[in-house]
This record gives sequence, C-alpha cells and structure tokens, in this order.
Amino acid sequence: MSVAEKTAKKYAQETSLGLKRRARKIHRALTEFYPNARCELDFENAFQLLVATVLSAQTTDVRVNQTTPGLFARYPTPDAMAKAEREELEDILRPTGFFRAKAANLQKLSARIIDEYGGEVPTGLDDLVTLPGVGRKTAHVVRGNAFGLPGLTVDTHFGRLARRFGWTASDDPVQVEKDVAALFERQDFTMLSHRLIFHGRRICHSRRPACGSCPVAALCPSFGIGELDPQAAAKLLRFELAP
Repeated sequence: MSVAEKTAKKYAQETSLGLKRRARKIHRALTEFYPNARCELDFENAFQLLVATVLSAQTTDVRVNQTTPGLFARYPTPDAMAKAEREELEDILRPTGFFRAKAANLQKLSARIIDEYGGEVPTGLDDLVTLPGVGRKTAHVVRGNAFGLPGLTVDTHFGRLARRFGWTASDDPVQVEKDVAALFERQDFTMLSHRLIFHGRRICHSRRPACGSCPVAALCPSFGIGELDPQAAAKLLRFELAP
C-alpha cells in the first residue's frame, strides 16, 4: 500500500465534527505559515480591484499588475473606461490575453456602474454577478478585499486544496463554497481564501505538490500524492519560498 493510500485510509471514517476540527487546525497552521497572505492584485479602490480581477482570468496576477498601472493612468474611472476608444483599450490589455473580450466586458460593466449604480461599484453579491465578466469568484474578491465583506473565493487553487483536504468532494465552485462555508466562521472566509490560494501557488501545486515541504502534511488526507523527499520537495517551492 502506497503512502497516499495509507493516508486516505486513515481519514476514511472521519466524523463531521472531526472534519471541522481538522479543517480549523489546517487554517491555524496556514495562518502561521503565511503571515503575509493577501490579495496579490494591486489596487487602490473597488473599481480598480474589480477591473484587475476581471483581467486576471486566464493569466497571472503578476501580468495583471504589470498592465494595470498604465491602464488606470489612462482610464481611472468607470466613466473614462466606458468612453475609451476600443482599439486603444485592447492594445493596453493585449498582454493579459483574451484582450478583445476583456475590453468589451470592462466597457460594458463600466457603463452599467455609471447607469445603474451612480458610478460606484455595488457591494451586493447579486448585483456584482450581473456585471459583464463578473462571476461569484470575482464578486467575492471585490467584496472581501475592497469592502471587508466575508466571502470564499473559490478559484482553481481553492477548489483543488479543498478537495485534497477532504473539505468537499465537489468540482462545482458553488457547492465547494457551500461545503467549506459549513466548516468555518464567516469572519474567517476572506483570509482563509487568501491562505489557501497562497498555499496552492507555492506548495500544493496541481501536478506535483511538494508534500515533503508542506506545513499541514500531518493533517492532509492527500499526503503522499506528491513529492515526499524533503530535499526534492524543496526544489518545487515557488514564489518567495523557492530556493
């Protein structure tokens, strides 16, 4: 029996109370390990964060942060964005990929913000998800980081780790959000999201997680699916953890 199989067997009969306790232990450990976890998109206000999050689809936060200074210098407000020359806007957005669709969405959502919300980004989840290019993930990013309203940001990293930790068995982001929400207090939602995303980007990778360097290995039902050797695992670490 492999290490991964032994680990999975260990947690096979876990109770719902045991799951909640283990989930919160994992969060406490990640809190200590990532004291600087945060939204990695640069922004100064809710509109900038909304735009940056829309742009982050199918690209990296690093690329978005390289693009937005010039974008916001040219179009600092929803009114300016809505009135932008499409070709000029597309040219600025080109490095982020899918620039034509993103430009169209940014102009449409900017116009909606002006026409329906007096030029201010709405705070309501139901309002945000009606804006072009905005789904629940983007809405929770904006609500949590621009307005201080608790929300779980279920991106690919969050969903992958939630399944590996045994917090959910679902691939559906809405169901993942519901399952994880049942394990934590609402006030923890936003920072929990940041810490899971930090962990997914740095250690618990999609194809080859660095199990041998993981701070929550002893609490993880998926321990053993990745690199177990500590020295080899250390070479897989990314961002500021990388050798």
